[in-house]
Amino acid sequence: MVVDALVQAMDRRHEVLQVIDDSEDVDEAIRRVGQLLGVDEFGSRVILDLQFRRLTRDQRQALAAEAEKLRSKLPNGR
Repeated sequence: MVVDALVQAMDRRHEVLQVIDDSEDVDEAIRRVGQLLGVDEFGSRVILDLQFRRLTRDQRQALAAEAEKLRSKLPNGR
């Protein structure tokens, strides 16, 4: 789920930003973020499109709550 990828990226934001900074271009960043977090290309693209304002504590908490709400609606909770 994309929301889970975003939550994971926010939790590991320092690592994600380092991988992005170390990448030669966007394609490499997409690939490396995917490898780091175990997400597909779409999830990686969403993470790269994330705005820095979403990294504030209140935004991280709101996203985590939304992810939990969505997860609880799924039959297997994933």
